[in-house]
Amino acid sequence: MMLRTEVNVRFGVTGHRVLPPGIAERAMDHWRRVLPTGAGLLGVSSLADGADQLFAGHVLAAGGTLEAVLPWAGYGGSLTDGSRARFDDLVRAAATVITLPGAEACDQSFLAAGQALVDRCDHLFALWDGLPARGLGGTADVVAYARARGCPVTVLWVDGVQRD
Repeated sequence: MMLRTEVNVRFGVTGHRVLPPGIAERAMDHWRRVLPTGAGLLGVSSLADGADQLFAGHVLAAGGTLEAVLPWAGYGGSLTDGSRARFDDLVRAAATVITLPGAEACDQSFLAAGQALVDRCDHLFALWDGLPARGLGGTADVVAYARARGCPVTVLWVDGVQRD
């Protein structure tokens, strides 16, 4: 008798907070094509506006399980009004919420959250223009950390598209 065991892969996301036209659509199309649906989908996100919330919303809409990694306890209060409401909804929908011990908005807290996210995933999606981070803990730093740890990274961007 052969026993079949399920292998669950955790997918994480990093990316820019403001996505130029075409990037969100490309990412959603890709995720619909390659990610499982239902209980087989495990997604990890820090729930920032932009790429993080886009991915978290996809995970939940596909019937998957969401895990949130937050850089500090009051993180939601640092977001814009529109993304704060989505953040609150996503936190409530997450199966697991990990809040790091940082106490304030600082680059080191963002870097720690990005690293903790990578440490919890098996594959990272990056909605990233390929340019250096604009501050410590930005998308480029998270991608570099993932690559250094041997975590596969899929960059989802459209050639020629620039962000503001």
